Amino acid sequence: MKRSTLWILSGVAVAVLLAGGARWASQRKPAVNAAPTAPVANQIELSASDVTPVQKIDMVMGLPVSGTLKASQSAMVKARVAGELMDLVVREGDVVKAGQSIARIDPTEYQARERQAKQQADAAQAQVEIAQKQFDNNKALVDQGFISQTALQNSVASLNGAKATHMAAVAALDVARKALDDASIRSPISGQIAQRLAQPGERMALDARIVEVVNLSQLELEAAMPAADASLVRPGMKAQLKVEGMDEPVPAKVLRISPAAQAGSRSVLVYLGVAGQEGLRQGLFSEGTLGTRTVQALAVPLSSVRTDKPQPYVQVIDGEQVRHVTVQTGTRAEKTLNNITLTWVEVQGLAEGTPVLTASAGAVREGTQVKFTAGVR
Repeated sequence: MKRSTLWILSGVAVAVLLAGGARWASQRKPAVNAAPTAPVANQIELSASDVTPVQKIDMVMGLPVSGTLKASQSAMVKARVAGELMDLVVREGDVVKAGQSIARIDPTEYQARERQAKQQADAAQAQVEIAQKQFDNNKALVDQGFISQTALQNSVASLNGAKATHMAAVAALDVARKALDDASIRSPISGQIAQRLAQPGERMALDARIVEVVNLSQLELEAAMPAADASLVRPGMKAQLKVEGMDEPVPAKVLRISPAAQAGSRSVLVYLGVAGQEGLRQGLFSEGTLGTRTVQALAVPLSSVRTDKPQPYVQVIDGEQVRHVTVQTGTRAEKTLNNITLTWVEVQGLAEGTPVLTASAGAVREGTQVKFTAGVR
């Protein structure tokens, strides 16, 4: 190939490369010189249920209490005599009345003892009558001078001995009748059968447990409190208890305070009375707050206070943005507003009326723009 041809081809190649480079530069230049697009700000849309104002409400300054509910009246029915258990027909949950017969011990042996004691008493009575006639005869003879005073004194001694024997036989008869009566097992109080601890046909020993009866019309909570807290408690103070299985708080009242501290813990027992109602049972665990005084305080729902930072804070609406404000929490109380029962907590660091995000809004980044649905603001 000629040298001139090589130079021509080289020139064409250079021209093509220059044209391509110019075209690429012309396409890239507008992108470089174009103004940057402004970033879209974060925004959240809120409804009425997502915002609540800081409110001044009445809060009960109280002491925590907890314990197990017990029936004020309960009785463990035991066998008063030994023997075979018969006619036990009541079961757990059955209602019984005071004095109602709920079972009996086989009375055959006690009926025989009662008859024996009665016959012995009758025999002793006959001896009294004989001794009385002997005394009357001897007294008449002494008055007539036929016998001495010594014979009369012997008659008196015999009569007194016969009367004492008769009284002892009558007492033995009373004991036999009491044993026969104890063979019939009765409920000492009105209430319900809580436990059935024996079965018909069992041989019951003396004081063997048969059933437990509880009266649920009045229950008690036995709460152990430190001595410092117990000194603030007075009979008649009110409390609100949360009982397991119950949706609504249960009111209670201090009935009495133990005059002595516990030996080991030095705690003082405080007894709270709870009126019986549907759903309350003996043995249920309950806890709550015993109110000592009522104060007004600025509060928010406890669920609005967030703890995912080192210090607790709430999310407030400042202008059109969300701002995180650190708060100090205090007393808690159950309050019902708009037919909704929530736990409210006293907060310091916020002004009354400050809009606060509720738990339904979730965690919102600080600085997020706020947009409200129609009718909220």
